[in-house]
Amino acid sequence: MRHPLLRELPSPIGALGELALDLHWTWSHGTDALWARLDAELWERTRNPWLILLNISSQRLAALAADASFLAEYDRAIAARAAYMSSPTWWKERGGDDASPTFAYFSMEYGVGEPLPIYSGGLGVLAGDHLKTASDLGVPLVAIGLLYQSGYFRQMLDAHGRQLELHPANVPYSLPITPLVSPDGTRFIVPVELPGRVLRLQVWLAQVGRVPLYLLDSNDPLNSAADRGITGQLYGGDAETRLAQEIVLGIGGWRALAALGIRPDVCHLNEGHAAFVTIERARAFMQEHRLNFWQALWATRAGNVFTTHTPVAAAFDTFPVELLAQYGRDYAASLDIDARNLLALGRPPGGRDDDPFNMAYLAARTCIHINAVSRLHGEVSRRIFQSVYPRLPAQEVPISYVTNGVHMASWDSATADALWTEACGKARWMGATAAHGQALASVDSARLWQCHAAERAELVRYARRRLATQFGQRGADAHAIALADELLDANTLTLGFARRFTEYKRPNLMLRDAERLARLLLNRERPVQVIVAGKAHPHDTLGKELVRQWAAFANRADVRTQAVFLEDYDLALAQMLVQGVDVWINTPRRPWEACGTSGMKVLVNGGLNLSSLDGWWAEAYAPELGWAIGDHGSDDEGDAQALYRLLEEVVIPEFYERDANGVPLRWVARVRASMSNLAPQFSSNRMLLEYVANAYQPAARMYRERAAEGGALAVRLSEWGHLLRHRWREIRIADFDAQRAGDSWNFLVHVHLGGVPDDAVAVQIYAEPTGNEECIVAPMERGAQLAGAINSYLYTCRLVSTRPATDFTPRVIPYHPKVRWPLELPLVQWRGG
Repeated sequence: MRHPLLRELPSPIGALGELALDLHWTWSHGTDALWARLDAELWERTRNPWLILLNISSQRLAALAADASFLAEYDRAIAARAAYMSSPTWWKERGGDDASPTFAYFSMEYGVGEPLPIYSGGLGVLAGDHLKTASDLGVPLVAIGLLYQSGYFRQMLDAHGRQLELHPANVPYSLPITPLVSPDGTRFIVPVELPGRVLRLQVWLAQVGRVPLYLLDSNDPLNSAADRGITGQLYGGDAETRLAQEIVLGIGGWRALAALGIRPDVCHLNEGHAAFVTIERARAFMQEHRLNFWQALWATRAGNVFTTHTPVAAAFDTFPVELLAQYGRDYAASLDIDARNLLALGRPPGGRDDDPFNMAYLAARTCIHINAVSRLHGEVSRRIFQSVYPRLPAQEVPISYVTNGVHMASWDSATADALWTEACGKARWMGATAAHGQALASVDSARLWQCHAAERAELVRYARRRLATQFGQRGADAHAIALADELLDANTLTLGFARRFTEYKRPNLMLRDAERLARLLLNRERPVQVIVAGKAHPHDTLGKELVRQWAAFANRADVRTQAVFLEDYDLALAQMLVQGVDVWINTPRRPWEACGTSGMKVLVNGGLNLSSLDGWWAEAYAPELGWAIGDHGSDDEGDAQALYRLLEEVVIPEFYERDANGVPLRWVARVRASMSNLAPQFSSNRMLLEYVANAYQPAARMYRERAAEGGALAVRLSEWGHLLRHRWREIRIADFDAQRAGDSWNFLVHVHLGGVPDDAVAVQIYAEPTGNEECIVAPMERGAQLAGAINSYLYTCRLVSTRPATDFTPRVIPYHPKVRWPLELPLVQWRGG
């Protein structure tokens, strides 16, 4: 597909446009030298090959087309891309073919690379890493997002360290994306009905290696001024704008795929923002197969996967019922259901009519698989979502976890890349990674130390350049700008702290005793330096004050050379920081960090983590791998003291204790252990392989089974579920007895099933977890029908246990071999309730 702005290029270099529009260059740096040859200054400033092509003169292109050395570089780039696109992939080697299922990924933001600024933070960066990994592994993924006219804000600090928010426009034709065109030559437009009007959405393609990312854009001249702004700012505007954005992502996203002829077996919702896709998908299935909405939902729910990233219920996207009624009334009519039934999908059972509509609840009710993003976050999420399953113990709320990972090839430095290539081969991140640790464990200590020293030096050079620009932007004189070259030192222990500035992340824990920190930094024998970056949400007043405090500390005359605050934390800055810091510090208040992938990005580069025992670090930490504070999460003073003590007594001494060759052997041993044990484990390869095995493939199989023959199985399941919902209250558990027999209990119970078929239930013995024992769930066998009672049976169970009989209680749950309980039918009947 040719971009309309792409001029006719000289034939010897005719594929430059194709190279520039494939975002594979954001993580494969084999073409960096090629783009620098076109325009070194523009490449250094933008890292956007497409923008270079738009701005380079025809004379320059003609000269390059006649330059033998450039043509050799060009040919190497073309051959490398062809080899990447045609090489056997992990997916193909495991039997994937043209009949393989297609997986569609929906996310509100994507952090693929700085030249495509449609992300705000960790959620978007994770989404970008997910797409890159799918490309590397050959997983058949397509992605849907929004093209924001200004994306997230850019940060600048004034002379007093106060955050200013800037909103430069994203000019679509300067971005490495292509507008889709319909077969008749017109712009590719997707319509979405909003109250009183039809919204027109233009579709753009961002090619992420093998993965297409389709971006929806409401900035169409035929839309109203207000509607053109729906895709204006990421997470901007009022509740109505946010609702419209989520309608565009979910409903518009599904319609865009349908118009492109893409019929995904699985839809993966990266957070609840995209939950409306589950309703639109059911509506499309309903219309295609002439079913009712609930029958269609039984079919399509089987192919929906939901990942929740939210650590607190208050952070869920919710909308006032009046707003949902306004936007959903006509849509509910197209589903042929009452609007109240549609609203009920986004509310807890038994909720009030004025309860807000919760997008995460909608996702939970319309997806077959729900997962959190770390082990600890799984525990937290089961408590958060318990209101959707009100009669279930927290441990049975159907939320698993897939711990996030990071795309190592996007975050490793050139030096680290060479080291890993030497140890594990060039294709190390193109499949499973479990075997890499052993290969890296044998790398020489001096080699490891030299590698990271080079990374630290490069970070110092980068930080100085960025600081000079930062000072100049504030109007500093030439002398002040020149002083940037005197800040930081390439041989000093370097701490890094960079993330969103918000209270629960406790970004100022290190500043709790600012004088103690200053003494650490200024120790002449063992100096320390700290590089800090991060943005506060524009409406987060406290977060902005935390930014100001760090900026003020970095501006102190005594520590100015040892502490810097770098403005406008973005992907480019993040990449340099994680490559060059010695210690990555993370201080969230446990258990508020869902996962926190920033610390994973230092692993591949030989950086170490000093973090609260929260998110991913709670499952990764071991004493030989890094350092930890705060296993309870509420003692800020205690955690600050622990942080200072670790730095003073362990971290700094280990870094500066050197052998005769200048190598800190204890430090390097810790680096080797961290790199070899953790980098493979927390790569996005492991993450995506878990999604494929535990979510995508099972969901695809289940969806295809339910969708077959016009949804015949889904119709039967819908009828089965309808019967159980209406008859469930008729179930009664009576006459429960427990008899001791040696080391076992014999349990007997009478169950009256009313109008519920006996083969539609399972009767179980249940005991809560206690002490070190997990909960007990044991099946009971149906015996004889009770005399004189209709549809009533004796159930028995023999169970080896030392626990007292009072710990156990019988219960009845729905059972169908093709249904997942409690996710699809969260019914349970307990004895006495």
